Amino acid sequence: MALEMKDGCERCETRLDALSEAFICTYECTFCTSCTATMEHVCPNCGGELVRRPRRRADSV
Repeated sequence: MALEMKDGCERCETRLDALSEAFICTYECTFCTSCTATMEHVCPNCGGELVRRPRRRADSV
């Protein structure tokens, strides 16, 4: 099962493409760097840890 690469921050709706730095929890809730820092790396939906989302190679996007 592939990771779903959501295209926007769930909090501020900033656009996130597959190469953008973003943070996710185990449920794939997705947030931009700024919102993640504000929330102290804790997902507001599940309370889980937000970690850096892996980036895809530029030639596979």
